Amino acid sequence: MWAYESTFYQVYPIGMLGAPRVNESVNGEFNVVNRLSKFNETWINHIKDMGADAIYFCPVFESDSHGYNTRDYRLIDRRLGTNNDFKDLVARLHKAGIRVVIDGVFNHVGRGFWAFLDLLEKRENSKYKDWFFINFNGNSNYNDGLYYEGWEGCYDLVKLNLRNEEVVRYLLDTIKFWIDEFDIDGLRLDVAYLLDRDFLRRMRVFTDSYRQDFFLLGEILGGDYKTIMGDDMCHSATNYECYKGIYSALNSQNLFEIMHSLKRQFGSDSWALYRDKHLLSFVDNHDVTRAASIVDKEEYIVLMYAFIFTMPGIPCVYYGSEWGIKGDKKDGDDSLRPAIETPEWNHITDTIKTFSAFRKNFKEMIYGDFKDILITNKQCAFERSLNGATCICLFNADDKEYTFNIRGKDYIIDSYTAQVIKI
Repeated sequence: MWAYESTFYQVYPIGMLGAPRVNESVNGEFNVVNRLSKFNETWINHIKDMGADAIYFCPVFESDSHGYNTRDYRLIDRRLGTNNDFKDLVARLHKAGIRVVIDGVFNHVGRGFWAFLDLLEKRENSKYKDWFFINFNGNSNYNDGLYYEGWEGCYDLVKLNLRNEEVVRYLLDTIKFWIDEFDIDGLRLDVAYLLDRDFLRRMRVFTDSYRQDFFLLGEILGGDYKTIMGDDMCHSATNYECYKGIYSALNSQNLFEIMHSLKRQFGSDSWALYRDKHLLSFVDNHDVTRAASIVDKEEYIVLMYAFIFTMPGIPCVYYGSEWGIKGDKKDGDDSLRPAIETPEWNHITDTIKTFSAFRKNFKEMIYGDFKDILITNKQCAFERSLNGATCICLFNADDKEYTFNIRGKDYIIDSYTAQVIKI
């Protein structure tokens, strides 16, 4: 699977491209604005120069507001442009050697979704009433005169009935439409941990049969990732355990925490959970506080990126964080999803470029076994080995240099530095 060898770049288009946060009409009309054109060659070259060769776009389809409350799965959000505008962008990215994955939001839709609007109008007479979980004797937070199930108490997100064959066929046909129309390479499945498992399996069978290398990434926050990931479901899952472990271990000056998670997930013991899997590794994303705002010391940021590029998994960089912009979840989601006109470059970006190149040049960094060889509170070392080839990854989270003795040889590593040594 191509994705296992890729470096991903994540973009939240509604925020990054400066679109209005609510999809409202102007003087009774909805205007289409091609903001996708802002994702120009400057951005594409920036992504390539950094070492990324795949991009994950958060929602791009017509929605009520933030993208996850879909109105129309087959229409690019008018705040971003037209279907042809997105088709052109995907073509330009492919020409540059960059694969494209988009958000598949299948657990729920927005209140503006056409089938739900039909239900509100026709009630019991709507042919779509079984597409949702409806109680006509109840009421909603919006005083609709009926109750419907929402996503985790959020009633702007109307839960779909993924046990309804019409719904399943509609969504699979939609995926086919996306592949045919836009030539996308995969899907990131929103709240995959809530999706009906039979639906996940049917999606995998369908995508495998339609495009063998079509990538499925599932969002999951905790628990056993294998509940959504395997040969018959998603290829990969979001590694939130190590996301938390990385920043927490650095802030508490306790690298035992992240090393415990890495051994638990990928270690040499038979009980390691995901030794043969490729989880998505990240230091932040559109739902959590930015890396630059969550660390106690700015110097930790480069170490965070060094971890996600050297540990087993698929590294993913969230737009703007590669040069250290800030954003705190407590200030709301908009603070995590700002508009940015042009990319920047600094020492953090240099680190990402260096480790991305190292990962691509040595297959053991992608497919190799993981073995810890040293752990202290402020230092750690592990090796990645494949077919007799080995890379040693050294981390020094102290404010002074540290000497690692590896296989009888000393390596002096500067403060707040990570280094990979090819053995």
